[in-house]
Amino acid sequence: MNQKNDIMTIELMDDGRPVRQIRSFVLRQGRLTKGQELAITKLWPLFGIDYTEKSVINFSELFGNDNLVTLEIGFGMGASFVEMATNATNENFFGIEVHRPGVGACLMAVDQAQLSNVRVMCHDAVEVLHNMIADNSLDKVQIFFPDPWHKAKHNKRRIIQPEFVQLLTSKLKVGGILHLATDWQHYAEHMLTVLQSAQGLSNLSSDNSYVPRPESRPMTKFEKRGLNLGHGVWDLQFKRVI
Repeated sequence: MNQKNDIMTIELMDDGRPVRQIRSFVLRQGRLTKGQELAITKLWPLFGIDYTEKSVINFSELFGNDNLVTLEIGFGMGASFVEMATNATNENFFGIEVHRPGVGACLMAVDQAQLSNVRVMCHDAVEVLHNMIADNSLDKVQIFFPDPWHKAKHNKRRIIQPEFVQLLTSKLKVGGILHLATDWQHYAEHMLTVLQSAQGLSNLSSDNSYVPRPESRPMTKFEKRGLNLGHGVWDLQFKRVI
C-alpha cells in the first residue's frame, strides 16, 4: 500500500495552506494488529489498488473477466463484504475503506476464503469516483450503515447528499442498482428524500419507500443485536433508468 497517497490527496492554495475539502468519511484512529499489518504487507500486491489520479480502472482487466461489478463504499472490517463475495463468486466486488485496520481485516478474510473476486482501496471514495471509476461502469453500488451524524448541526456531514448521489448514479450502468441501508430512522428518511429527488433513479420499493432486506445483504452481528433490542433497519434500493 502506497502510504504517500492513501486516504486523501492534499491540495494547496497559492499561499501554501491546504484547501478544505469535502470528505466521504471521518478518519478515526485505530491500531493495526500484527495480523492485519502482515495481511496488508503480504496481500496488498494481490488484492489492493493504489490511488492514482486520472488512472481509470478497467474492471475487465482488473478481475480478468466481464462479470458484474459491485462497489461497496465503507466496508468496515469487511465481514459482510467478504461474505457477499463468497456467496457470489461469479461476480466481482470492489471495496473502498479508509481505515487501515478494516482493510487489513478484510484482506485476512479474503485470503482465508481463498477468493479471487475481491479488490480493495484505502482512499477517499469521492476522489476515487471522480478520478478512477468511469461513468456507466458499475452494476451495483452499496453503502451500508454509514455514519448517521444524528445531531442536527452535523447532518450536512452525511455522505448521502444530492451531489454525491448524482455522482454515484453517473457511475452506474443503466439498470444498475444503488443499495443503501441504515439503522437510524431519521437518516433513512433523509436518504429516501435525496434518492427520490435524484435524476435518473427509480425506487424498487412496491410502495415507493423502503425494501425488505435482500438476502444478498448479510445481517451483521451488530444489526442482529439492534433488532433484538427493537431497533429498526431500513434498506433502500433504486435502479438507474436513464
